[in-house]
Amino acid sequence: MEEKLANPGPLGLMGFGMTTVLLNIHNAGFFPIGSMILAMGLCYGGIAQIIAGILEYKKGNTFGVTAFTSYGLFWFSLVFIMFFKNLPGTSEAFMGWYLFMWGLFTFFMWFGTFGKNRGIQFVFFSLTLLFWLLAVRDWTGNPLIGVIAGYEGIICGLSAIYLAMAEVLNEVHGRVILPVGEI
Repeated sequence: MEEKLANPGPLGLMGFGMTTVLLNIHNAGFFPIGSMILAMGLCYGGIAQIIAGILEYKKGNTFGVTAFTSYGLFWFSLVFIMFFKNLPGTSEAFMGWYLFMWGLFTFFMWFGTFGKNRGIQFVFFSLTLLFWLLAVRDWTGNPLIGVIAGYEGIICGLSAIYLAMAEVLNEVHGRVILPVGEI
């Protein structure tokens, strides 16, 4: 008999979603960056997504491995950048290139969502937009673009939370409780 494996996707999506919402509440201008956001970035955004990625490996899901481990490591790198931001070479303009590269990675991963549900397509599309808005903010120094990115990031994070909860509740109840736009 084949071993039934749990779906690690909701863990990764929730780690991403909750951390993204909290960081973008900051980006939208509601609160300053603080230890709570950094701790979430390391523990739930980082570690939980890496664990989800490793579990996706066990399931043979290359997309899930690549997405969750990459974004888990993104959170680690972002927190480390915030800790060491006073070192040479961490200018706002160079940070824009860091964010642009993550947007480029996400844009290509978005193509990997084609054929999957609309929920995951929206998460990756909105995350691409978020990274590129933040890059433009850092390149131009325009705080309004950062605020717009913050609101867009809240939507992106909430969409990941919704998708995570839909996957959990739909599996638990054996029927569609929260639709995800199945193709």
